[in-house]
Amino acid sequence: MADESVDQKSSIVNTLKDKSVLKQGVFDNTSNAFLTIKEVLKGISKDINANLTGVDPRIRTEYTDRSNFDAQLKVAGDMLLFSMHSNIFQFDREHPAWKTAYIQKDKNNAYSGIISIYNFLADSFKYSRLDDLGYLIARIFINHEKQYFVEGKRQMGLLFTNFGSEEISKEALQKIVLTAIQYSLEFDLLVPPYDTVKIASVGQMESKIQNSRLVTGKRLGFQFNSDDVLVNNSELK
Repeated sequence: MADESVDQKSSIVNTLKDKSVLKQGVFDNTSNAFLTIKEVLKGISKDINANLTGVDPRIRTEYTDRSNFDAQLKVAGDMLLFSMHSNIFQFDREHPAWKTAYIQKDKNNAYSGIISIYNFLADSFKYSRLDDLGYLIARIFINHEKQYFVEGKRQMGLLFTNFGSEEISKEALQKIVLTAIQYSLEFDLLVPPYDTVKIASVGQMESKIQNSRLVTGKRLGFQFNSDDVLVNNSELK
């Protein structure tokens, strides 16, 4: 029994030395990338606003650093939220990343930090419409070797991933951010089908009047298909 206890303690120590140290490295790389994203957002906001002199001030961009793990960029009527998860993940077994030679060579390469980009309506925050919908438009995965790839909406054309042969960089992050902004501006708010909004309760109307909380989203009433999401496995080789 004593030998078994010693073996368990040894196994715990080895796990801490290996996997936990690995995850800390992934976290540090992801955290540094997120700090760079904040710098990129501030720079892009400043540059765009410099070219909007004499234009309606309501379309100016506004950058806000919300916390260590969250930042936002308001672009006219759109709000882009950038969120870094504090934990480290491994891809599920069905994910195409497992088919890459890079991960097959070393499974430790599959441990990744995640930075997500969401698109909301700016008015959802302005009027505290807490039930309004936003959409995940991209996720950036970064591992212990600073290798990265992007998973995102097909329309964004995020085809600049080459997992295993390209380190995350300020230039890459700037391209991702600019693509996300452009996609969000082109992703228009659509009128919901009549049948989905033809009946409303008194409570809904009172709530709308008091709090502007009639649920709104860019694709409200339309199916948000799973095949709208693209993992760029054409480059995951």
